[in-house]
Amino acid sequence: MRIFNMIFLQDAATIQAVADSLQVETDATLASFKGKTVGEAIQILIDHSVMFGIKLLAAIVIFTLGGWVIKQMRKAINKRMTKRMAKDTTLITFTDSLLTIMMWLMLIVIAVGLLGINTTSIAALLAAGGMAIGMALSGTLQNFAGGLILLIFKPFKSGDFIEAQGNTGIVKSMNLVSTTLVTRDNKTVLIPNGILSNGNITNYSAQTARRLEWTFNVPYGTDSNQVREEVLKIMKADGRILDATSEHAEDPYVGLSAMKDSSIEFIARGWVLTDNYWPVFFDINNAIYTELPKKGINFPFPQMDVHIKQQ
Repeated sequence: MRIFNMIFLQDAATIQAVADSLQVETDATLASFKGKTVGEAIQILIDHSVMFGIKLLAAIVIFTLGGWVIKQMRKAINKRMTKRMAKDTTLITFTDSLLTIMMWLMLIVIAVGLLGINTTSIAALLAAGGMAIGMALSGTLQNFAGGLILLIFKPFKSGDFIEAQGNTGIVKSMNLVSTTLVTRDNKTVLIPNGILSNGNITNYSAQTARRLEWTFNVPYGTDSNQVREEVLKIMKADGRILDATSEHAEDPYVGLSAMKDSSIEFIARGWVLTDNYWPVFFDINNAIYTELPKKGINFPFPQMDVHIKQQ
C-alpha cells in the first residue's frame, strides 16, 4: 500500500508540474493582452495562433516522418538480424517488439515537446505511470523478465523441438511475454515466458546426435548370442545408424537386459542424427519384428506354468 501511495503522489506531482507548465504559458499569453487595444489584442491572438499552428504542424510532420523512419529502421534491423541469425527468429521477433515500443515512446515525447509542453514532466509522468501499471501487471513484467532471461541464455531457438510445462512441440516464435509452440498434431500452444524460464526445458534438437533404444522379448531357451548377432546385423545394415567413428556416437549394442516371468528381454541401442530419430526408430522396430522369425527367433505370448502336485 505504501508503494502505491508513493506512486500516486509521484503521479499527482508530475501531473501538477505539467499543469503548471501549461498555466505559465497561459498566464504569459494573457499578460501580453494587458494595456493593449482591441486591434492589438487581436493581432497578438493571431500571432499566438499562428505560432501554435506552426508548432502543431511541426509536431504532426515530425510524428508522421518519425513513424516512417521507425518503419524503415525496423526493416533494416530485421533484415540485418535475419541475415546474421536466420535460424534464430525468436531473438528477431523479441528484439523487434522491444525496439518498436521504445522508439514510439521517444517519438511521442519529441512530438509533445514541439508543442511547448515540458517534456521532462511528460517523461516523469510516463515513468511513474509505467511503474504503477507494472505493479498492477506484475505477472506481465515477470513474463517480460523471463523473456529477457530466455533471450540471454538461449536454451532453445526457433525451429527446435522442446518439451516444457507438459507440452512438446516446435518453437515457432517468442515475443515480449510468451513463447509459441506448434505440437506434432498441429496445435498452437502459448506458454508465458515467466513460467517457461523458471521451469524445466528439454531441448531435443540441441544436440546433433541422439541415442535410440529398442526393447523386445524372446522365449526362454533361445540362443542369446544368435539374437545379439541377428539384431546387430539389422542395425548395421541401416546406414543411418552411426558408429564410434562419428562424433558424439558409439557402436551399436545389443544385450540381455532382464529375465522376466515368461520371456527374456533384450535391449538394443544405437546412435542416429537427431533428424533421423523417429524414422530409424520405427524402421528398426519393423525390421526386428519381420526378420527375427525368419531366423527361427520368435516372440512369446504371456504364459504361466502351473505344476500340480498330488498328495
